[in-house]
Amino acid sequence: MIKQITVVANAAYPLEGILTLPDSHTDIFPAVVFVHGSGALDKDETVGANKLFRDLADGLANQGIASLRYDKRTFAYGKQMVQELGGKLSVKEEVIEDAIAAVEILKKDPRVDANRIFIIGHSLGGTLAPRIDAEGGDVVGLIILAGTSRTLEEVILNQNEDSIKHLEASQQEIALIHVKELKDKFDCISDMKVEMAQQTILFGSVYAWYFKEMNQHPIKDYVSRSKKPIFVVQGDKDVQVSIEKDFNRYREILKDHPDVSFKLYPGLNHMFMKAVFGTLKDIWDEYNIPQSVDRNVLEDIVKWILSK
Repeated sequence: MIKQITVVANAAYPLEGILTLPDSHTDIFPAVVFVHGSGALDKDETVGANKLFRDLADGLANQGIASLRYDKRTFAYGKQMVQELGGKLSVKEEVIEDAIAAVEILKKDPRVDANRIFIIGHSLGGTLAPRIDAEGGDVVGLIILAGTSRTLEEVILNQNEDSIKHLEASQQEIALIHVKELKDKFDCISDMKVEMAQQTILFGSVYAWYFKEMNQHPIKDYVSRSKKPIFVVQGDKDVQVSIEKDFNRYREILKDHPDVSFKLYPGLNHMFMKAVFGTLKDIWDEYNIPQSVDRNVLEDIVKWILSK
């Protein structure tokens, strides 16, 4: 059963959402809130021809688990947010406030078990899941899909460096210059005062404050302090995050955690679908091939949630 929901953390930015419920009319259900990755993404987390959140929501409902997914604020109001906030935009306004509001909607729904609400965060959403929980989400457990505990700067630079490897020699030289320029910009952020960071454009419409604000709230600190059950999931053909730098780093940070599980899936990409090309250079060609989320991933998420 599907119900239209409006998520309102800020009255200026109401967000269209979908509450997906199992068909049973007699039970109360565990439930999840989906938190998007980077970019302006819709409620299904549509990337190319694929819809990760829609696939997961439908699969969870078939197994007795409700879910709430909603348009990301920058998807619905991107231009308005840039005009109104400019350099003051951070992940707090972009992601965190709305995720907390979505959790509150589920907690108040009589069809949902308020004591069994989880966050499923993908990519940036997985990275921020422990912070969302700590800053007001207060959920029962966290599922981190292809997240990272690294800084956003490190991820961006590493992705650029990986992309350069697939360029022709003549193109590599120019690309390396651009990466060096970007690194120099990133290196200046830590010494910037807040006002300067909110006035300094790094690239496009992205300001230094977006990165500085995240660095003032180190993700690895939220992860290491969390005592909530955590399930860390990644595909081994994911070219946007790394087994060594991300999946294994979560293992190290969480080695003393009382309730943590890890699962690495062979042959899957960042969308938890079959990797076709396996390089950043061809990633959009890969995402434009219609696929569905891998059934093993869905089944493992269901088992993990139902065990809590």
